[in-house]
Amino acid sequence: MPALLLLSAAVVLGFEKFVDWHYGAPGAIGVLLICIGVKARSPACAGVGATVLTLQVIGPGVT
Repeated sequence: MPALLLLSAAVVLGFEKFVDWHYGAPGAIGVLLICIGVKARSPACAGVGATVLTLQVIGPGVT
C-alpha cells in the first residue's frame, strides 16, 4: 500500500512539473486550483482551475 501511494504521488508531481514547464506559472496555478477544488469538494474552485488550464492550452491556437 505505501508503494502505491508513493507511486501516485510521484505521478502527480511529475504531471505538475510538466505543466509548469510547458505552460508556465498560469498552468501550474490552474492545476493547483483543480487539486484544491477536488480536495475541498468545491466545484467552483475546480471549475476556475479547469478554465485557467483550458485557456492556457487553447490560447496559442486562438491568437
